[in-house]
Amino acid sequence: MKALLALEDGFTLEGESFTGPIELTGGEVIFNTAMAGYQELLTDPSYAGQMVCLTYPLIGNYGINPDDMESEKVHMSALIVKECCKEPSNWRATESLPDFLMRQGVPGIEGIDTRALTLHLRKNGAMRGCISTSILDPEELVKKAQELPSMEGQNLVTRVAPAAPYRWDDAAGRPAPVTLNADGSYDWPQGKALNIVVYDFGIKWNILRLLAAQDMELLVVPPSFTCEQVKAAAPDGVFLSNGPGDPATLKPEIAEIAKMAEIFPIGAICLGHQLLGHALGGTTTKLKFGHHGVNHPVKNLLTGRIEISSQNHGFCVIPPEGVEKVYVNLNDGTLEGFRHPEKPIMTVQHHPEAAAGPTDSRTFFTDFKEMVLKSKAGK
Repeated sequence: MKALLALEDGFTLEGESFTGPIELTGGEVIFNTAMAGYQELLTDPSYAGQMVCLTYPLIGNYGINPDDMESEKVHMSALIVKECCKEPSNWRATESLPDFLMRQGVPGIEGIDTRALTLHLRKNGAMRGCISTSILDPEELVKKAQELPSMEGQNLVTRVAPAAPYRWDDAAGRPAPVTLNADGSYDWPQGKALNIVVYDFGIKWNILRLLAAQDMELLVVPPSFTCEQVKAAAPDGVFLSNGPGDPATLKPEIAEIAKMAEIFPIGAICLGHQLLGHALGGTTTKLKFGHHGVNHPVKNLLTGRIEISSQNHGFCVIPPEGVEKVYVNLNDGTLEGFRHPEKPIMTVQHHPEAAAGPTDSRTFFTDFKEMVLKSKAGK
């Protein structure tokens, strides 16, 4: 079935839908350079509001399985590929990529010149776009793309964040419901070395898996959870997750994070890193086409070590005065992580938890544990 992709600047490409009719879907069009890990990308809540072009030419060859989910469902607006493999060949596969996307109600298109699209986005920047199988007039579809809201100024966390607290059930490998006491306190299960409140702005499950692997009991809370509520729950530390959208729009959350930074040890990844940057007096700016892939080099300024990282962000932090830069991106020099010289605070912009990517930065989780233990021992 013929499909048309149109960008807001008038650039169009023809392809075919491999998920059936597409009345109209739209979002910010970006590209990702990963060669594998499409299931993790599809189910990463950070891709909410985006249509993702994968640069690797054949996608879907190992299918879909229930063990590689990063959340309950697909969050991106559409998947754009050169060629979709309809018949996967892998012993772990329980479903094909087209069947999975159709079951999730998310469009997929193939036959697109993904190299041309990627080069256009690199030159001109990520931009709004639309896909349709029913609107095949380029001018009409370009106009539809121009009517979409810009990524700057969008709070997309509300699309993906939980409505209530939950705990991570490591044995089951998924969230489990919890009830806080009437006074806001929480009866932490016994037996773990540390109790951590984790803010879910659109968290990837592998972050929770790796925190749990560090002998941490995890109470996961929605973005609206206040500093006073955290104090009532009485954790040993706080963790801020990844998530979608423009970090500058989360002003109430930033204000609460600023309060917590005076009280608790805090670790943060991606959007959490950006929010903590704002909370400490910094700001964020939109990148031209973002960092999306599993092959980006970053340098640890403390050790001099070069790490290959997984990346997925469209904004970067302009650091506040007084923080210590820990990581920089070697492609463009942007900040990839910082720590506070006096407070127990540490962040990374990239993804040390990458389930289908490099593991060079996994030490972030052990470093976070050591920081919280040190802070706990000093109280």
